[in-house]
Amino acid sequence: MFADAPIHGHRANAPGAAGPGIFTCVDSNGKRLSADRPISECIDREQRVLSGSGTTKRIVGPTLSIAEREAREAREREAALVRQRAQEATRQSRVLLSRYPDKATHDVSRQEALAATQSVIDAANARISELVQERRSLDDELEFYRKDPSRAPATLRRRLESNSESVQQQNQAIADQRAERARINARYDAELERLQQLWLAK
Repeated sequence: MFADAPIHGHRANAPGAAGPGIFTCVDSNGKRLSADRPISECIDREQRVLSGSGTTKRIVGPTLSIAEREAREAREREAALVRQRAQEATRQSRVLLSRYPDKATHDVSRQEALAATQSVIDAANARISELVQERRSLDDELEFYRKDPSRAPATLRRRLESNSESVQQQNQAIADQRAERARINARYDAELERLQQLWLAK
């Protein structure tokens, strides 16, 4: 099989050639080479390792440069990430279907999440109503010092400041909860879009 092929070290049919195997390849000039070790002329291409009977024992890929090896490793890492993302997406889809087998279940969950924020808004509005009543009473007291507000007692001024700060805090709480409601609706809308696809695929 190798009678006409140049041999690096010894001929393919020489004694001892059946040991680790015979490396064979076709170089860049189209010439078939054989040797008892990896062939340097074929470092950039595939080499076959043959047994003494001439059958292929294994195939050795091309030896890559540092840049080529880094590029291959980068491709392998990216492919692994793609597989990992696909597996995670599949897992999340299973969890989503298990949690929300139908639209009614999803709607109930949305309303429960929104109800929690609405209770905070309602409590804040109730507190603001109390603070408005309190402010009217404080303003009535301040009326006695209308001509010279600087003469108002320090306790009255502190209560006025505290009332204003409390109103601001309650308004901020309402704004925060409204923003949270928007986030909740956006999340449930995105889930519903995905679920509708999953329900159809069942």
